Amino acid sequence: MAIEVFNRFEHKYLITQEQLDAILPVIDKHMRMDKHCINHSTYTIANLYYDTDDNALIRKSLEKPVYKEKLRLRSYGVPEDDSFVFLEIKKKFKKCVNKRRTTLKLNEAYDFCETKNKPDIKEYMNVQVCNEIEYFLRYYDVEPKVYIAYDRLAYFEEGNPDLRISFDTNIRTRRTELSLEAGDHGAQLLDDGIWIMEIKTSRAKPLWLCDALTENGVKRVSFSKYGMEYKKMISNKLSEAV
Repeated sequence: MAIEVFNRFEHKYLITQEQLDAILPVIDKHMRMDKHCINHSTYTIANLYYDTDDNALIRKSLEKPVYKEKLRLRSYGVPEDDSFVFLEIKKKFKKCVNKRRTTLKLNEAYDFCETKNKPDIKEYMNVQVCNEIEYFLRYYDVEPKVYIAYDRLAYFEEGNPDLRISFDTNIRTRRTELSLEAGDHGAQLLDDGIWIMEIKTSRAKPLWLCDALTENGVKRVSFSKYGMEYKKMISNKLSEAV
């Protein structure tokens, strides 16, 4: 069974294509590419984010509280009704991220989120996480709010599952057709040639990685795909009102 509970720090960076081209050869010397990446090709991750009717979860998140949480449904590529997907609760306390997820079939995940009743447990489900998601759904009363997809390069350190590095680009979003099987189209969130680099680890970053970041002028930023999409949506609404 895939790892379904994660505790780690997530450091984010916005980098240019030039910075990416300079950093990748260094990472290639120390890490291995994710099995979904072949010869530096990206793979698509699609997410359906759930929130309350008044967007309480993302509004609270943008206030940078000590504790925050969110719920999302994730697939790799465009799924079908019986495809396996991940339903995830992502929590952040201070600077530590805790992600808890369970495998479900797409139709099971939709029914779970709509009825707020966990499905009959199958061997591929995580019982404890299903219980936690059921509580979350009953507490917050959420609904699908936004679709966010992107193309990813990902690396892991062999023998050390703690360290992962990912690079996301071509982020597209939409607030209509809120289903994963409707395709991975949407409006671009960032300019062309910009990548989001994430370093995920529960320990200190290795020295070789720190050196590569410093030499290429890569600096940490505070960034959330959902947060930026929400702020952009609000800005567009204000512009239309004016």
